[in-house]
Amino acid sequence: MAVGAKEVKELRNRTGAGIMDCKGALTEAGGDMDKAIEILRTRGLAKAAKKAGRIVSEGLVGSYIHAGGKIGVLVEVNCETDFVAKTDDFKQFVKDVAMHIAASSPQYVKREEVPEEIKEKEKKIYATQAKESGKPEKIIDKIVTGKLDKYLSEICLLEQPFIKDPDKTVQGLLQETIAKLGENISIRRFVRYQLCEGLEDE
Repeated sequence: MAVGAKEVKELRNRTGAGIMDCKGALTEAGGDMDKAIEILRTRGLAKAAKKAGRIVSEGLVGSYIHAGGKIGVLVEVNCETDFVAKTDDFKQFVKDVAMHIAASSPQYVKREEVPEEIKEKEKKIYATQAKESGKPEKIIDKIVTGKLDKYLSEICLLEQPFIKDPDKTVQGLLQETIAKLGENISIRRFVRYQLCEGLEDE
């Protein structure tokens, strides 16, 4: 079917994809806008995976102060070029990540950063809980693995549901941004401050 310029422009505005990519996706989707978006997302994520190994030596340090000044976040997000670092899309991504960190309080960027001693400590707790609740010995390891996986997904930034769109994770948002901007992007580190955190009540 013939695809009109108006539809191509709308799809491009909604996805940031190139004109020819938009035209091809709309043709493949038979003019269905939502289906075309899904096609572009699928292709984009595939491209994002290929970019994952590229060196990232540019980027931004973003900040977010929650209303009332009780919570503050600094986050470093890296990309390949200064050109992309200066784009509005990249700046918005950094801002969204900082805001998410303020709201969801992750402890690590990814599960590979979680120290082994913390994982072992959690596993011992889960094993003890399972034994004390009378679970059969043969399924305790499976229970421990499942609970540890859930725990890590809750404390690691990339695995948390994105605060502005819980249907996708922060990792999903990252991959979409990589696909849209055409460069490898990495959330390197962050720090989150909460007023009086760690102080014992007097």
